[in-house]
Amino acid sequence: MNTGAEFREAVEAMDVEGMKACLAEDVVFYSPVAFKGYHSKLVVSTLLEHVSQVFEDFKYVDEIEQGPSHMLRFRARVGELEIEGVDLLDLGDDGLIKTFTVMVRPLKAAIALAQAMGARIEAGGGVPQEPGTDSDS
Repeated sequence: MNTGAEFREAVEAMDVEGMKACLAEDVVFYSPVAFKGYHSKLVVSTLLEHVSQVFEDFKYVDEIEQGPSHMLRFRARVGELEIEGVDLLDLGDDGLIKTFTVMVRPLKAAIALAQAMGARIEAGGGVPQEPGTDSDS
């Protein structure tokens, strides 16, 4: 199993269920626009569903794999703004994504991403919280 490649294929196909299948139950997601991490497959899956609707013309343009770590560089649009970023994936012993960190640039596009995600999450009733977690958007 090559989870990095499977995740990339799922993202490129906008296959949210395929993305979810690559996540560990206790995955931690570090957003480019939130101070604290988001914890659990349920919460991260919800965020992936929203971001798959926010990004337009999403495409991965490069990939680096080093052992259990993967870096997937991407380009997309948020509205009229072009955004560039990386998905950093660290796999656990089970081969599933244990930590998932996203970094994006430029700042103006990151702000647009935060605003678009905030609006979608608010309209959808928020991000589910797992008992005992401390997430902050």
